[in-house]
Amino acid sequence: MGNDLFEKAPIPKAYFSFALPVVFSMVISLVYNMADTYFIAATGNTNLVAGVSLGAPIFTLMIALGDIFGLGGSSVISRLFGKKMDEDGKRLSVFCFYGAIVCGIVVAVLMMLFRAPILTLLGAKADTVQYASDYYTWLVIGAPFIILSFTPSNLLRTEGFSVASMTGTVLGSVINIILDPIFIFVLGMGAAGAAIATVIGNIGADLFFVFFLLTKSKRLSINPKGFFISKRELGDIFAIGIPASVTNFMQSLGIALTNRFLLVYGTDKVASMGIVMKINMIAMLILVGFAFGSQPLIGYNYGAGNKKRLKAILAFSYKFECAMGAVLALILCVFAKPLISMFMNQESIVNAGVPMLRLQLAGAVFTAVTLVSTCTFQSAGKALNAFLLSVSRQGVIFAVVIFILSKIVGYYGVVSAQPVSDFLTAVLAVILVRRSVYREIR
Repeated sequence: MGNDLFEKAPIPKAYFSFALPVVFSMVISLVYNMADTYFIAATGNTNLVAGVSLGAPIFTLMIALGDIFGLGGSSVISRLFGKKMDEDGKRLSVFCFYGAIVCGIVVAVLMMLFRAPILTLLGAKADTVQYASDYYTWLVIGAPFIILSFTPSNLLRTEGFSVASMTGTVLGSVINIILDPIFIFVLGMGAAGAAIATVIGNIGADLFFVFFLLTKSKRLSINPKGFFISKRELGDIFAIGIPASVTNFMQSLGIALTNRFLLVYGTDKVASMGIVMKINMIAMLILVGFAFGSQPLIGYNYGAGNKKRLKAILAFSYKFECAMGAVLALILCVFAKPLISMFMNQESIVNAGVPMLRLQLAGAVFTAVTLVSTCTFQSAGKALNAFLLSVSRQGVIFAVVIFILSKIVGYYGVVSAQPVSDFLTAVLAVILVRRSVYREIR
């Protein structure tokens, strides 16, 4: 594939060519998540909904591990392509593919061995432990397939195959949506059925990606023949991949912390937050899609040393992302009550969920700033700055904020901790970007 889109196309055209397929795949993933929540909530069993919500961080953890090889690899490979070092990029893509598989196998074994203490750590109690355990067990069994699917979906975009990346993700989500009601209701498998459908959907995506890499890709590979990787290259991938994975790991931590702090206020509050987080994904996934969809474009031009074009790309990204965050937050706030009622029309769930959702959305614009900044650092190989932002929004800053606000304000301190954390992390992001990237491209 030619490099005109990377080097010469107008910024908006290049940006949307890379970002829109990612956003579309995110929207389909969102539809899957909403459908998954809908089918689970349709059981009318609050304990089942809460149990699955408690198990949700496990899936997020697997995304995080996939990002070590997917986002870490794509950052390094896109910069290599910008430097015209295509063979090195192909060689590293082999490592990323098989590294994800090995990682998934190791994770599956460890998480099955420590299933009981992990479920306790997640907050599973007598009324939710069986549902949480069913969901957890099948997700863990499918860990190698889930973790792998996030690697080629990212790597393909470095070669300009954004549509193929989108197609694989969409395929997996569609399979998942079709199988959800079959396993949950027809086969009566409940929480386990939801997890099994997720695993099979990821297997479908994996098969598509392998087929595409074997038949269409010219600069990426899964052929291990003659493979080698140096310590420096390994370090380059992990230097970006680990902070990228930490972002999702921190999301798991943030969800788990929120659930633990809400448990004292009742299982219905945990169930409400589970539904709220799914709806909040409408905004978050679209923002993530636009921010990280442009990662190959940023990485390529940074690697090529094209400062003028890089500066224009970043300016466009920040302006568009913040505007999108404001629009999405406004729309979802207006329709908060009918959206929550659509999933579970119980008075206690709706009454708790509406203010929860509006508070979550209050930080959308600040999240937009953090996402673009994090993507920029990952694309440019600035591992320390990427790491600092990765551990902040739903990690260190969030943990400090939720502990303090829960003591001072109580319940509303818990549910307002996220937007406060979003604001503080955005401030940190602006400081870091001005002190590093913008100094280089002046």
